[in-house]
Amino acid sequence: MLTCLSGAASSLLILMAAAAEPGAAVPRKLIEFGWDEPDTGFLRRHIAQMQATPFDGCVFHVDHRGPDGKTGSFTWEGWGRRRFTRAEVRHAIDDLKATPFGRFRHNFLRFNTTPADLDWFDDFSAVLANARLAAEVAREGGCPGLLFDIEQYNAPLFDYGKQRDARGKSWEEYAQQARRRGREVMQAFQDGYPDLVVFLTFGYSLPFAQSDGGRKPLAGCGYGLLAPFMDGLVEAARGRTRIVDGCELAYGYREPADFARAAEMMRREVLSIAAHPDKYLRHLSVSFGIWLDKDWRKVPWDAQDPSRNVHTPAQFEALVRQALTTADEYVWIYSETPRWWTDAGGPAKLPKAYDEALRRAKATTAAPATTRPGR
Repeated sequence: MLTCLSGAASSLLILMAAAAEPGAAVPRKLIEFGWDEPDTGFLRRHIAQMQATPFDGCVFHVDHRGPDGKTGSFTWEGWGRRRFTRAEVRHAIDDLKATPFGRFRHNFLRFNTTPADLDWFDDFSAVLANARLAAEVAREGGCPGLLFDIEQYNAPLFDYGKQRDARGKSWEEYAQQARRRGREVMQAFQDGYPDLVVFLTFGYSLPFAQSDGGRKPLAGCGYGLLAPFMDGLVEAARGRTRIVDGCELAYGYREPADFARAAEMMRREVLSIAAHPDKYLRHLSVSFGIWLDKDWRKVPWDAQDPSRNVHTPAQFEALVRQALTTADEYVWIYSETPRWWTDAGGPAKLPKAYDEALRRAKATTAAPATTRPGR
């Protein structure tokens, strides 16, 4: 794990210039990810209503089914001690293959860092097997890749101070081990799906923000070990594999200018905590998440009067437009109370004005974005 860039200052300038240099054009895409997250069966049954939305795809989950009829969540149980078999997720592959996605084809299988019931120094063979299996499901199902959700839902996986053996093992030892696991996980992903998209809810952006731009020790940050883990992911990335920093930090953005500042941070400033800045830039894709009904418990979502919501339709449109303009390829929309699709067909608690706002934002940013060389 590096705390500063190695080499002369001129090398940094070269890297920064490469990050800004235009390359091949990539159309922008809107991805939906929220509490209406479908499973593969829902996708198969309701693809027509999903195609009618402004989105290009969504995040979905996969359940496992045993021969005894018992079911559970592969998405939520993959980062643990249990190794799942292809037979247990075969139905998900069949669903995806049987779904006529059409234009709604940019769908990402969610793979969480849960239940996280093991230490970085424990046997990781089940985690790696599950990571490979998840990638295989995504590949065979015609998806661009995985939504890799690193949020610490069940255990403080990336918090050094809360690791099982933190009293006996130094930060450096845990950072080295997390980096090793990052390499192994990326290798497993790519073994199952060469040249895939690994869409992270957060990349370096989170530990960089928590460490006050690298000025505070990562060892004291709640997601400090995510930085060396990212180093491992980057080290193992090969071919045309892309690593998307989803920048969930953007949930709190209220002004369009916030996205430009965040892009600067992801493309340039985080290089100070990246072990391989040149390779990181080659594989990086900058993205943003926008939370439609942000903090609805404090500011209740009003489906009848959108002017009372945290984001009015006009404000939402402006944010989405700027996010699409600034991102390399993907922008994702998160929501909890409003639903873009339902079993009954159509949306729920979603004023039409927000659908129209998304369509306008997308239409006015239809010109493709530019990406950097090496992609």
